[in-house]
Amino acid sequence: MKQYHILVKTLNHVSKEKVEIVKNLLKRIHEGESYEELRKEFSHILSQITPFEIVTVEQELVREGVSVSEILKMCDIHLDLFKNVLASRELKDIPKGHPLDLLISENDEILKTSEALGLYAGLLAQALKNGDAENASKALANVKSLITIAKNQLRSHYRKNQMVLFPYLERRGIYAIPRVLWGREDQVIVKIRELLSLLDKVVVNPLSEEYAKVSEIATQLSRDIADLVFRENKILYPALWVLLSEGEWAGVDKVAGKLGFFVKQDKHEWTPSEEPKYPYQVVAEITPEQAERLPEEVKGVIGSTSFQPDDYSVVREGDLEFETGFLSREEVEALFKSLPLEITYADVNNRVRFFSESSVSGGFPRAKTILGRRLEYCHPPRLEQYVARNVEALKTGREKYRVFWTRLGDRIIRVLLVAVRKPDGELLGVAEIVEDFTEVLNNPEEIMKKIVVL
Repeated sequence: MKQYHILVKTLNHVSKEKVEIVKNLLKRIHEGESYEELRKEFSHILSQITPFEIVTVEQELVREGVSVSEILKMCDIHLDLFKNVLASRELKDIPKGHPLDLLISENDEILKTSEALGLYAGLLAQALKNGDAENASKALANVKSLITIAKNQLRSHYRKNQMVLFPYLERRGIYAIPRVLWGREDQVIVKIRELLSLLDKVVVNPLSEEYAKVSEIATQLSRDIADLVFRENKILYPALWVLLSEGEWAGVDKVAGKLGFFVKQDKHEWTPSEEPKYPYQVVAEITPEQAERLPEEVKGVIGSTSFQPDDYSVVREGDLEFETGFLSREEVEALFKSLPLEITYADVNNRVRFFSESSVSGGFPRAKTILGRRLEYCHPPRLEQYVARNVEALKTGREKYRVFWTRLGDRIIRVLLVAVRKPDGELLGVAEIVEDFTEVLNNPEEIMKKIVVL
């Protein structure tokens, strides 16, 4: 905590000259001067202000009474200049619609949200200091709105970093950058969760200690988010732009596109010229030419460490290839046995073709003699029509799944019927999934105590 206060004090001191420059810029924006002229005049100084610093500058302006609406007018100019700086960091000529273009556009929106969050957190602190309950309530409402926006933006954005981009660096033996960035991203998510929890408990009195705590956490969050934007745009994305092949970007595009971007590009100039290549298909050393083009921060790490590419082969002879991975027959058998549920699968003709047996928790008794049997005949006659109606509802698409609850001795069982379809929607069959929910339903309070928020 002491180190944090020293850092903030240092940044505030460094930014004093910049505060005056930014105030001058804002004044001239307010007076209606040409955007292009201002951009040229202030490009040198603003291009040197990091997103972290800009939040500090803006907090100072709020304390001096500059309105939030005036400060936010500077945001687009700042982002435009920030992009110009990126162009000099090996992020040149990124086509519209390229996944990296979309990720940087997401960071633009994230940075706008974080700047606004910091500004309203500053207004809240100022209102509390002045004993101004009305403006404190207004500022808090804006903080609530912005933190919800930030939560949704960051969960979407960080998921693509963590699940899609980091594996390509790790495959090249670069582990430190992904682990450090993920650690920082996780800290931001934890702070957001802490702030949302505090906002749920905040008392009606707008001059309470809880309001001050909200201002403190929101201010730090704004700085942390801006710092991550800076690290991604200055280090992570330039490194990936240098290292990844066209096929790898095609892989990023396919997987990240499935996860979804929260920004859209009307104009797409990029179509991959190669088939998608995923990290497990890549064994690549960093070439001297690539190393020379990497950001200085990455060069420093590479220069002091020997990087061995990860050459582990996930595909083995005899493996079954699935859409989401590779397994041997032995692994498939063992995996089904290790699941705390049991599955019975019937094909489109309602004939049983497969069932699994769990070594963890048992369900209904079944035997190999049911293979080929009609699914409805695997139930008592009194349930035959009931099962047939539900299966038909799934097969015709009226229902995606049906849930039933029953007892098996002293055990409480959930039965889930689901339609099994190809990606194009063609029906393959129906699965019956049986799971023991006795512990959950008999001891809900104990289960709630065991919940760990990830």
